Amino acid sequence: MRVKKQKRHRKSVRFYTACFGFRQPFKVLCDGTFVHHLVSHAIKPADNALSNILSAPVKLFTTKCVIAELKGLGTSYSESFQAAHLLAPARCDHENSTSADACIKDIIGQNNSEHFFVASQDVDLRKSLQEIPGVPVIYGLRKALFLEPPSSFQREFVKNSEEKRMHMTELEYKMLRKRKNRPADEETNDSSDENDDSEDDKNGMGIVTKPKTARKGIDVKDKVQFKRKRAKGPNPLSCKKKKSQDKPNLVPVREKTDGENSMRSRSRQRKRTRKAKKKDGLV
Repeated sequence: MRVKKQKRHRKSVRFYTACFGFRQPFKVLCDGTFVHHLVSHAIKPADNALSNILSAPVKLFTTKCVIAELKGLGTSYSESFQAAHLLAPARCDHENSTSADACIKDIIGQNNSEHFFVASQDVDLRKSLQEIPGVPVIYGLRKALFLEPPSSFQREFVKNSEEKRMHMTELEYKMLRKRKNRPADEETNDSSDENDDSEDDKNGMGIVTKPKTARKGIDVKDKVQFKRKRAKGPNPLSCKKKKSQDKPNLVPVREKTDGENSMRSRSRQRKRTRKAKKKDGLV
């Protein structure tokens, strides 16, 4: 069950990062009800618990209107009031403190330009925020925290915005119509001016241009021709024949005598020992 929950949360986070530009570390805007839920259920540290469900580092924020509302609830919310003081303050332009719901809605605005994740236990506030594109909502259930999946309104908003990007705008459509209605002479003059300006650059890159010619009274536009690389001849060093090296003959050579046409071979004389010579009577 925990694995399915993590997959669902990762899918929702990818939706908001890809479609609305959320970036790490994620900013979480907490109201008084959510802070009280964290304190009453001893979910500590809160930033680690939120980073686990978002799979990324987080920064916790609140507003001065939320802190003022917790202070006015009495001693039963004193711990929540002290915990809210430890959170980073989000910019709130209210001179006089208002309700926490109205303050959070003003900070989010129409498109959530600050890219806040809103953490709240107020059901009405969560429903109203899901009607605003690009506002992810976090809530708690006992000791577990959950990220609500994108609402149908948010998915439809993303789908429509993608379709608009694929089509031309009114300004682009007007520019295209003006270009089509322009006379052909003006277009040829503009193109000839552009060709004259870029002729020097082309020649510097090794590009050859042909001058304008006339065929049957019709002007022929310049055509750019690139220099073709011709095939070169073979390397003369590689065409030389290899020299044959004469190997020494290891076979004994037989010599011919002039008087006789017979062949005699060089024979190796064997050295005779002193003992053999005595036996033959030579010594």
